[in-house]
Amino acid sequence: MSDVINAAVEALNAKMDGGFDAGTAKFAIEGEGALMIDSDGARAGDEEADVTMTADRETFEAILNGEQNATAAFMGGKLTVDGDMGMAMQLGAVLG
Repeated sequence: MSDVINAAVEALNAKMDGGFDAGTAKFAIEGEGALMIDSDGARAGDEEADVTMTADRETFEAILNGEQNATAAFMGGKLTVDGDMGMAMQLGAVLG
């Protein structure tokens, strides 16, 4: 598994302080892999999800670090969302 994915899983679990109860989300990081976020927290994986968000590494890291707003990234075409948009918005709020 990618070091980027492993670091993201650790950072997301610390940031969420528990799981994400709204459903199952997947964050696909171009060229690195994917991670799953659900009621158990974040983990490396690439399964079916209610919403899939895709971004390049730089955009994902900026969102995770609070340097990039997820909604602004989506509106600017840096983040794509496939599936439940409401769930994506809830996850964006959790990420800060």
